[in-house]
Amino acid sequence: MWDDWKSLRRFQRLPPRDRSIVFYSETHQDWHHLQPLIDFLIERLSRTVCHVTSELTVPLPSAPDAGLHAFRIRPGALCTWFFQTLKADVMVLTMLDLHNFHLKRSLHPVHYAYVFHSMGSTHMVDHANSYDHYDTLLCVGPHHVAEIRRREELFRLPSKRLFEHGYPRLERLVALADATEPKRSETTTALLAPTWGEHSILHLCGEPLISFLLEAGIRVILRPHYQTTRSSPRLVERLVARFGSDPGFRHVVRMEESVSLLESDVLICDWSAMAIEYALGFGKPVLFVDVPPRVRNPDYAALRLEPMEMRIRRELGAVLPLDRLADAPRQVSLLLRDAAELRKRNVARREEWVFNFGRSVEVGACEIARIADERAGAGARGRQA
Repeated sequence: MWDDWKSLRRFQRLPPRDRSIVFYSETHQDWHHLQPLIDFLIERLSRTVCHVTSELTVPLPSAPDAGLHAFRIRPGALCTWFFQTLKADVMVLTMLDLHNFHLKRSLHPVHYAYVFHSMGSTHMVDHANSYDHYDTLLCVGPHHVAEIRRREELFRLPSKRLFEHGYPRLERLVALADATEPKRSETTTALLAPTWGEHSILHLCGEPLISFLLEAGIRVILRPHYQTTRSSPRLVERLVARFGSDPGFRHVVRMEESVSLLESDVLICDWSAMAIEYALGFGKPVLFVDVPPRVRNPDYAALRLEPMEMRIRRELGAVLPLDRLADAPRQVSLLLRDAAELRKRNVARREEWVFNFGRSVEVGACEIARIADERAGAGARGRQA
């Protein structure tokens, strides 16, 4: 608590120009979405940036880096106070539900810019009002613009700035794939990376599915969602205990790693939007296990727009009924037989589904800098008046 208080005081003592642009990350999962923007702002645009994190395990730099002030304020009352009293021109974050729960908008005029940490839709998996309290959304693709605008029209909400950003993580995955030697092993490897929640693959059918794959000679890399590891650790532990001694089985802990994506030939998931990253980034097929959809907004159909999580099931691979798990190895074989043609289609979908492919970091960082300059100028004019 004392260390957090010192971080808060150190942040508050910065001159206004040094805390004009503030990034906030809840966990290390946010970092690989925010770091490219931070680096571009500092290295290419010569901006000073603050990064405030609530992550407990990642060490802060012992001395300030050029252009970067780093702070840790852990979850709790002090973090809530930090949000409510923040003085900055723009806060950039990839945290859903700003102002809906304990982390509120500041009492001061701060501009809030949301960076998407998923390529999925906004209106089925997320709460209906998850995005209502941001000023700017850095949208991944046309589907985000259509969904947010439709909600604003239906519920007569204030119009937000919807910036055509893109998805830097997808670009990094494509670059990684291009720089990696093709896999030479003839043994098929399946990456099992489902979403989280009580209706996910791991909760409903993880053990028999893994058994069928291993028995068919298919290697399995288990990559649980970090929320599953947090909320259901015993579930993951049971699976690792059951299959850990099998040479064809491997458990991956950190979601942000990319080795498992490269090593695998096919992704097996349920309703995870990670399937879009995998298919468009590596051109590989996806087998969707047909568990019940993960829905946090029961009224999503009111927008009359098909969620991306549904659309991708018929375009990026095949769907495996829950009562036909034993057919998983055959479905994997069929998908790999047509993998070359699917790869071509997925490459074409990058331009269709994602804004600014190849330059999203640059345009996103420049937009954040523009917002900060606009807000700083408005503040200066207000003080002069």
